[in-house]
Amino acid sequence: MSDPMVQISLQIDGKETTVPAGTTVLKAAQQMGVTIPTLCHHPKLEDYGGCRLCLVEVESRGRTNYVVSCLYPVEKGLVVRTRSEKVDKVRRLIIEELMARAPDAPELVRLAYEYGADRNRFEKEASFCVLCGLCVRYCDEVKQKRAVGFIENGHVREISFIPEIAAKECWDCQECFALCPTSYAQAAYFLTEALAFPSRRKKEGAERKRMAGIPAVPVTFVKRPPASEPEMAR
Repeated sequence: MSDPMVQISLQIDGKETTVPAGTTVLKAAQQMGVTIPTLCHHPKLEDYGGCRLCLVEVESRGRTNYVVSCLYPVEKGLVVRTRSEKVDKVRRLIIEELMARAPDAPELVRLAYEYGADRNRFEKEASFCVLCGLCVRYCDEVKQKRAVGFIENGHVREISFIPEIAAKECWDCQECFALCPTSYAQAAYFLTEALAFPSRRKKEGAERKRMAGIPAVPVTFVKRPPASEPEMAR
């Protein structure tokens, strides 16, 4: 385990900086005001490395490697390049792969413009989930409810809300919705609600109206008399 009292000096994009041992390259760059794109990182959550967008070029002891900066710890004398021809090329490919799943996600659209990515390079999968894991990890690590998780593996992997837990916990929470870069978490929850506990929304709506003092308005159906047939011409 790294000693945070030990200070590590390194170089990021040509500028020297010193940070506590154990700091990741991503965090060190952020402390300098250097922006590295990421979809799966959140300061309240454990580092994950799922989206791979935070890949950077590092040079140490004369060797150059490409690493995921949110997982890679700083080391003495490390030289980091957050932008290079190779880094941009790899990021562009990752953006194009992610846009096959979520072509209209605002952050991906912005990054596609910045890196010159082709949103139509790969066949669309139309899942709208980029598997960043923010909703799953936030519910587990912060809320400790585990109402949403991953199911399946490989290209069919996706998130899914657990109906028995979601029915009790998610209605008054929904904090993961704002974290999702594609809004898929919200859509997945509402689908679960519609299939597993559809009456909850109607009951909650009636209860809120009652608490607010809004009287229930009965609906009266008036039966209209049948239309008279036109008189036959004599």
